[in-house]
Amino acid sequence: MSIIDSLRPAPGLRVLVTAGGSGIGAAVARAFRETGARVHVCDIDRGALDRLAVEAPEITSSMADASVPDDVDLVFDDVQGALGGLDVLVSNVGIAGPTGAIQDLSRGDWERTVAVNLNSQFYFAQRAVPLLRQSAQNPCLIAMSSVAGRLGYAFRTPYAATKWAIVGLMKSLAIELGPHGVRVNAILPGPVEGERMNSVIGARAATAGVSVEAMRAQYLQKISLRRMVTLDDVAAMALFLSSPAARNLTGQAISVDGNMEYL
Repeated sequence: MSIIDSLRPAPGLRVLVTAGGSGIGAAVARAFRETGARVHVCDIDRGALDRLAVEAPEITSSMADASVPDDVDLVFDDVQGALGGLDVLVSNVGIAGPTGAIQDLSRGDWERTVAVNLNSQFYFAQRAVPLLRQSAQNPCLIAMSSVAGRLGYAFRTPYAATKWAIVGLMKSLAIELGPHGVRVNAILPGPVEGERMNSVIGARAATAGVSVEAMRAQYLQKISLRRMVTLDDVAAMALFLSSPAARNLTGQAISVDGNMEYL
């Protein structure tokens, strides 16, 4: 295999993308499908899954709340039926969580953020690892963290805490699974252009008492390249981490953020 050929994932990979109905997850799912992978996604949003089915009918799907273990079990029943095994898990589920000073946050908001962002990573890894260990196709688990998984993030403590925890889980699993040939890495996206980031900026602007435009300018000022990343930037990294070229990359927290200097 040439170096150029090694930069593409092998065709026919069996891939599961969580929260794959829209946003980063859908971009990752479509990118894998374009390489010839067989892709299954799950999402809590039926409308998003229906739209993806129209855009990419080859991608199979399950409706599920990733923070509910019984739903996760049903997803893996569907994965076995649709794919017959698994070579790549992209564990992408996540919510923004609340914005506010620590003393003003509700326990319910904290617990929901932990349940969705962190517990889901555990539930999916626990079910995926036995299948990945059976794969002979350079198997890997990709955990979606955030730039907030390497930097402190005032007024977003639940989100930052879960994203740091994902990195710790990933690094521990890389050690645990390395002897079995399963690689584990995390992608840490910076601010991603789109509706979700617009909502985050709006909430943070309201908390800080400044305009949305001023808050957006503040975000860009913190990025060395002075631009946000795109969904395709993140999807491209997921493809690379699943390719033969990355066969010796494991235990790495890889930022795709234009070098976010601080939050």
